[in-house]
Amino acid sequence: MTDAKTTRELVYETNRDVKWICKMLQRMEAQDEEFESRIRALEGWRAEKAGEERRVSTISAGAGGVVGGAVVAVIVKVLGGG
Repeated sequence: MTDAKTTRELVYETNRDVKWICKMLQRMEAQDEEFESRIRALEGWRAEKAGEERRVSTISAGAGGVVGGAVVAVIVKVLGGG
């Protein structure tokens, strides 16, 4: 009365285990692909946001230069230099 399995039972069990492992690997790969696409989307959003911040900073600096030049011109005119 031993619980020894026959070769046929071992092959069947191994085949079932291999199928289960393959199925789990496919699920993991699908999750990895989804995760990677979410990361790429986040990185793209971050790069886009950084580009917008740079544009706003550049526009602000340009506007600041124009306004600063106009203020200097008015002061020079008021003080009688121009």
